[in-house]
Amino acid sequence: MLTAHRRVAAACLLTAVTFSVAGCSSGSDDGSISDKIAGADAGESGSSAPSASASADKDAPTFDFPTDVKVSVEREPTGDPAKDAILRDVAYSAEARLEGFVKGDGRAANLNRYFTGPALTYWNKRITAVKQQGLTSTGSYRYYDFEVTDIANEKTAAVRYCEDQRKAYSKEIKTGKVRRTQPSNDDFVETTLQAAKNSRGDWQVQQTSWKKAAASCVQR
Repeated sequence: MLTAHRRVAAACLLTAVTFSVAGCSSGSDDGSISDKIAGADAGESGSSAPSASASADKDAPTFDFPTDVKVSVEREPTGDPAKDAILRDVAYSAEARLEGFVKGDGRAANLNRYFTGPALTYWNKRITAVKQQGLTSTGSYRYYDFEVTDIANEKTAAVRYCEDQRKAYSKEIKTGKVRRTQPSNDDFVETTLQAAKNSRGDWQVQQTSWKKAAASCVQR
């Protein structure tokens, strides 16, 4: 059963097709998210060479991360093939976003594959801004508690999941200095998003918002 908070989030995402990326969110664009961008994978990633995401899908994307970036996801099969496909691509989208920040490339192929519309425009600008600040991402990125909260006409879906950013940091590109922070509840972020299925069968993120220190995500 959906909580009142999740019902509101799902309704907001599925009905307000043209709202801004920060719309329907209790989060804010204060720059802290850009310093701790989290990605997702079907396992742990620490190879400097390009690697295919851990998936049996023949069309799975390939991501390229340096050795100082590790990505993990805790996502169990739902028993519903349609929901599993949505959550698989949402996980890919998170990893594609992280790859964009690590490389400083807001037009990377994977980002364009798993994002579209306002969400793609927003992250393109954020990635560009962070690179201009001389920063990239480093550390460990963990995702968990994935959930499809609504599906409309088998073409549009609302999804939420949690991020643990306690070991995720920004790093200065020129010096390699890691800007470490003290862990806090703000490191637990609930992301809500709207995704739509495109003509090739990929679920693309159209809208996204987040909430720091979300009670449903905080862990000790």
